[in-house]
Amino acid sequence: MHTSKQKITDKNNKYNTKALPGKTSAIPNHQNSEDINIEQLLQALTSQLSNHQNQVDQLKIWRQIIERLENFPHHSRILTAIVEPSSLSIKYANHAFCQLMGIDRIDEIESKQNIKLNESVSDWEKTELEKIYRLQVLRWVLKELYQIDTANLQFQHYSIISTINCPQNSEPQYIEFWFCCSQQKVQRVGKTVDDFTEVNLQSMSKSEQIAWLIQPGNLEILAQQLKLENFQLEGLFLLEGLDVTIQEQKRRLTQLLVEPESLMQQEKFQQIDKLMRSLFRADDMILLRNEGEKQLKLFISSEYLTTSNYPGLYSTQGLQDSPILKTAKNNQIQNILDLKIHCQTECEQNLYQRGVRSLLLIPLVIKTASPEDSSGLQAVLGIVGLTSKHPSNFYTSDYKHAQELIPVLTTAVRQTIQQRFTNIRNIHPAVEWRFLQEAERRSWGLPPEIIVFEDVYPLYGICDIRGSSTERNRAIQTDLLTQFCLGLTIVETICQIKDSAFCQQLRQDMLEYIKSLEEKVSVDSEITAREYLNLHLENYFDYFLECGDSVKTAVEAYRAACDNEHNSVYQARDRYDQMLHKINYHLQNTWEKWQQQMQQIIPHHCDFEATDGIDHMMYLGKSINPKFSQFHLCSLRYEQLRAICDCARTILRLKAESEEVTLGVVHLVLVQNSTIDIYHNESTERLFDVKGSRDIRYEIVKKRIDKGVDRETKERITQPGMLTVVYSTDEEWQEYQQYFRYLVREGWVEDKFESGLVEPLQGVSGLRFIRAKVLLPEEAKSTNK
Repeated sequence: MHTSKQKITDKNNKYNTKALPGKTSAIPNHQNSEDINIEQLLQALTSQLSNHQNQVDQLKIWRQIIERLENFPHHSRILTAIVEPSSLSIKYANHAFCQLMGIDRIDEIESKQNIKLNESVSDWEKTELEKIYRLQVLRWVLKELYQIDTANLQFQHYSIISTINCPQNSEPQYIEFWFCCSQQKVQRVGKTVDDFTEVNLQSMSKSEQIAWLIQPGNLEILAQQLKLENFQLEGLFLLEGLDVTIQEQKRRLTQLLVEPESLMQQEKFQQIDKLMRSLFRADDMILLRNEGEKQLKLFISSEYLTTSNYPGLYSTQGLQDSPILKTAKNNQIQNILDLKIHCQTECEQNLYQRGVRSLLLIPLVIKTASPEDSSGLQAVLGIVGLTSKHPSNFYTSDYKHAQELIPVLTTAVRQTIQQRFTNIRNIHPAVEWRFLQEAERRSWGLPPEIIVFEDVYPLYGICDIRGSSTERNRAIQTDLLTQFCLGLTIVETICQIKDSAFCQQLRQDMLEYIKSLEEKVSVDSEITAREYLNLHLENYFDYFLECGDSVKTAVEAYRAACDNEHNSVYQARDRYDQMLHKINYHLQNTWEKWQQQMQQIIPHHCDFEATDGIDHMMYLGKSINPKFSQFHLCSLRYEQLRAICDCARTILRLKAESEEVTLGVVHLVLVQNSTIDIYHNESTERLFDVKGSRDIRYEIVKKRIDKGVDRETKERITQPGMLTVVYSTDEEWQEYQQYFRYLVREGWVEDKFESGLVEPLQGVSGLRFIRAKVLLPEEAKSTNK
């Protein structure tokens, strides 16, 4: 942008820099002599105009007022600078603006005419300040060159909040800036062109222009498109600003604290911690959260972020004499000036040992409809504390800031309490409502309640890969023997080249180890054999490589066979892993398809695990879904059998299509007509545990039934390719006899059943079983014919 050569002034000398307030280096300083002359003049007037003493006194008062007015700009909180718009040269700046920019004396601005606004602000072109500067230029371009009435476009109300790194402050300052200018003259540099060809403003009518310009964001688009070098402005811009650091810190804190997981995500927590410490000039922040059971859990932000031993638990009984508990009971912000004289409890003593000398405590209390207990903590979510290593660090103004932040701090802590449940992995949608309900209760400061679902029917089923452990051991044995044979080749090659008694003994050790592996592979063979090779063979490879080409070839063959992420021969185990993965993958896909259909019958909870096969545990009842009925129970039990049959068909097809799948899969359903109670145990990783002795019996049967055998034949009750149902009572058999009849009719199983008694399990007896062969669709058609 070009600068006008004319003197920038108007008729009233409004923008003449010589008329600006404040003394400058350009004006000689005769303040002392002027003071003397004025004082002598006042004395002379007093002596000569004795009858006009009141008027002389009034002159003295006016003199005092003028002196004070001259000093007011030095104490103003408003930042003021006058800027030449084309060059962005600063023509005047008050004391507050100079301090912000790190200029010591106010007259330094006027003594250096080359100080520019865009050079004083880092990354000028990326700042919000540059954007509102462009908007002001746009205002006068539209008004002067395009004759557009800009009165309704509210240019004078545009302001931004900019981050300024002030030399006097370690923390960045937030300044709200705005431009003011009453009159500008704009001339185009070069030939006349349409500056906004993409918008085509000139082809619009006046009303269309205004209608387009008032749309949100359109002015900003034009301002960024503006080529400043094409215009010459005559006049001055008044830049004003106000330090809004405290307001902006509170605004940003509010925005962060109301976001989900604000205190749970490390990045968000770090931002909150930094803003809180800056706002209150604190060294650290603590949170005492009500955990129920008359306990408070202490989080120290600096140690929490570094995964220290904290948080720690404190009982309300142990905090009876604590000012922290007093803060909670009285629901009042408390300023502990010196922690040294308030170390009555272990909590304060621990904080004092960490260097804390003063505390600002902010209680987070929610009013509840339930009566408060004797501790007075039922409605307390927690206490936020700001700590300092200096006594008497917190001021009266900090009370006001803390009071304003209580609602959003309460919201954030409520969310953390709720997320303790909502973030639990694998909560099924059918029971999620109860966890949300309990999370909401606790977020209001109510004491914890155990999540229980009473009188639910358990439906357990398993598709177990038969012989997977044996096959795994066989794969381990094959790989280890291959690797030991490759190692033996290295040692024998060495023995052929060198006459070494030590190598001969190594060879004998290898032969003995190979013989033991051929006989048996134990649970720890995989680890111990690997450690043996590393210690008694691979440690010598550096020497072996110097013993000739034949040895080098043997070592390279060994290393090539072990060149994988396991650093060992892993071919047989890899084939086993792939086979296991393929079986589990197809079983899981089949089951998940059926589970979606079963949820349509009635929502129910379903636990699912995939290891050596898959197993599922379904719970359904009125406590989970009030619409539950006997019809839903029968429908789901029959659907469960159909799903298991389809899983069996999946494996039968897989074995027919792939020679890699050599293992068989057995399929079992466990029946129990009596209901059980399940509850969420917060001290375990499982989502649900069972309650009561009768319910535990069912859990025992679940864990052992897949190993159950026929009491007469002693063979396993589960057989590959067959559906096995285990039950206890005649009533259960009568119900499932009906389901088997339906399965035969639909072609799922063969019309030949095998039944018997289950050999008593440890602690469980009286079980029976029935099984039938699962048919492929083509087999079912031929059977029906």
